[in-house]
Amino acid sequence: MRKPRWPRAYAFGLVTGALFLVSWIGQFVFQALAQRNEASQHGEPFAWGDFLPQFLASTFENWQSEFLQLIWQAAGLALFYYWGSSQSRESDERIEAKLDALLRERDLDPQNP
Repeated sequence: MRKPRWPRAYAFGLVTGALFLVSWIGQFVFQALAQRNEASQHGEPFAWGDFLPQFLASTFENWQSEFLQLIWQAAGLALFYYWGSSQSRESDERIEAKLDALLRERDLDPQNP
């Protein structure tokens, strides 16, 4: 079995990274436009010093509320599966029982295949 090429092997990560960058750049642009419009309504100039802390704060709020929950769900479930939680062992036991039943059905000894 051949190992897939690098882009194909990491396609999910590359697409996820690209979507992340596009959404983050979109957040930056639209938040900057909103900040500029708000500043012009008050007769003040746009100030990067005011914008960047707000942008970073909103970014970390989004990451905390969305990405950390998702990462915990994916990584936590994978970790528990790796550790052999009761749910992962249950599925292995079911597969072994089905294989043993198939072997017995064909008059083969499951203990000595």
